[in-house]
Amino acid sequence: MLLDELERAFDYPKIQNRVPTVEAQELLEILGRSTTHFQDPDKAPDVRSPDRDDDYLIALAAESRSVLVSGDSDLLGLSGQIPVRSPIEFLAMIERPGSNRTR
Repeated sequence: MLLDELERAFDYPKIQNRVPTVEAQELLEILGRSTTHFQDPDKAPDVRSPDRDDDYLIALAAESRSVLVSGDSDLLGLSGQIPVRSPIEFLAMIERPGSNRTR
């Protein structure tokens, strides 16, 4: 579901103005072949988002034991309950020497 959503997002005019179609397709191909894939979770997460359409992201992050990186205010509002970081926070976290990249 996440890769499908990313592919749809690349069709939004405001994204197309910033990311050329060729580069979007290249990124989707790279993600499709060089990332770890997880099945979409069947159950709802323990913590729910105010935007129920985002619940699958929370469930996927929990199942894959990953940090959720988002600029979405609904998801960022859950940062005390789930491992969610803004893109800037995440970059700062992984650029710190000796940082634990999974926290």
